Amino acid sequence: MKLVKLSMVAAATCLLATSAHALKTEDRILKANYQVEYTKTPGDVESIGEMLTKGDVYGRLRSNAFWWDWDNESAAVQDNNMWGLGGSLVFKSGFYHGFGTTVGFYGTAPMHENNTLGTGTTNFGKAGKDTYHTRADGSEGGIGVVAEAYGEFKAGKTDVKVGRQLIDSIMIGSNDTKMVPHTFEAAMIENKDIPDTAIRAGYIMAEKLRDHQTFHSVIAYTKYTGNDDSGVHKGLTPANIRSRGKGDVDPEMVLVTASNKSIPNLKLDGEYIALDGFFNTAILEANYQIKLNDAWTLTPGIRYLRQMDDGAGKIGGASLAGSVTAANAASKGYTVGDNVDGSIIMARLVAASGPLELSAGYSKIADDADIIAPWRGFPTGGYTRSMAQVDWIANTKNWAVKAVYNFDKAGLVPGLLVAADYENMNFDDKKAFTSTFTDRNILHIDATQTFKSLPNTEFKFRFATVDADPAYTSATVQSSVDNNSYNEYRFEINYLF
Repeated sequence: MKLVKLSMVAAATCLLATSAHALKTEDRILKANYQVEYTKTPGDVESIGEMLTKGDVYGRLRSNAFWWDWDNESAAVQDNNMWGLGGSLVFKSGFYHGFGTTVGFYGTAPMHENNTLGTGTTNFGKAGKDTYHTRADGSEGGIGVVAEAYGEFKAGKTDVKVGRQLIDSIMIGSNDTKMVPHTFEAAMIENKDIPDTAIRAGYIMAEKLRDHQTFHSVIAYTKYTGNDDSGVHKGLTPANIRSRGKGDVDPEMVLVTASNKSIPNLKLDGEYIALDGFFNTAILEANYQIKLNDAWTLTPGIRYLRQMDDGAGKIGGASLAGSVTAANAASKGYTVGDNVDGSIIMARLVAASGPLELSAGYSKIADDADIIAPWRGFPTGGYTRSMAQVDWIANTKNWAVKAVYNFDKAGLVPGLLVAADYENMNFDDKKAFTSTFTDRNILHIDATQTFKSLPNTEFKFRFATVDADPAYTSATVQSSVDNNSYNEYRFEINYLF
């Protein structure tokens, strides 16, 4: 019955779906992850005063609504709906002798009935909570924050940014699919002097999650006020860091990335993240495009991630759940409980022809520790991860297929593109008891529409259905009640001005 239900939804959506391609205006592109790419910005000016008078303001209005339908409700999960209205104003100055600045204010207000999704400290908002700020009592409040505020210096092929800014890499993402982007307080430098090569280095001091009002530690887990995002390590609490680690609750993160295209058709990427006293992560990736004929290309890709412990294991344990230690590791399915050494190997094939793109991906997480990646960059992104899923728990095997068809590019329906993916996650049952994750199948479909009669406006519908095994009540016993399966619906409107 579940498969029939999935098939019916997929067929109906494909018949009625609309474009998921980026909205383009004269000065901006709205990318698939809903971040804004600026294609026209202020240039050089002749005085400090002209930095302001010849700067530009970029506006955005957005509405984001969510509906959650759980197969079985419980005290922890209940059907709910959320709706937020908000937007942003971003000012970019002109550049005087290479110096410029950007300041961005972002806001959102909850519009759903009674302004509550639970009682006491319970909030059932799940993914939709990013349309508002969750208070410690479980209620929702609006967000108003200067999420961007940085100074910038450009000289030749070097660009330096210092302050509150968006940062994107394999492990870090300013993912803006809700209402307010994920931003960082950092100093970043990028250089492109080496032919066909871009190198970045950064020093990140703090972050602000999408549903938070304030900036905080990039790694310490505190509900509502610290890093409490999806994929966070719940054992890395301030108390544990002070008692078991070096005591630095607000460590700086070092980020280095490199990308090279000097070999025809080959793109090489590397990334390194270091948090002193916690762990280091290194990533290598290669994608090679093969031209099959005049119409089709085939691009095989491979990514390898290595996580190296530097104290995080002793602080919080090998599991993201924060409940694994050296003493109980064997009973909870982990070989070593107080070490976060781990790795992932990923591979994919991407076939493309005109408006159509098809891909198949696989990822295997080593049977060591869970991968720590709470910065919305998603280590398996582009290979297997589907919307709202964490598929980098130790000893998990994932495979996924994806398809994108641009009806607008094909000349069939103006502004129409359909994107869909299917993922199968195979969790280690022993670790499922520890982490609450279980085997599951996910179908996710995106549909977006733009109309010539409504310039600078985009409508997006997202649907996901998750068919998950019941949770485990012990390492060998599953619950008789399935509280893991659900359907999710999202509808977003964006207007750029």
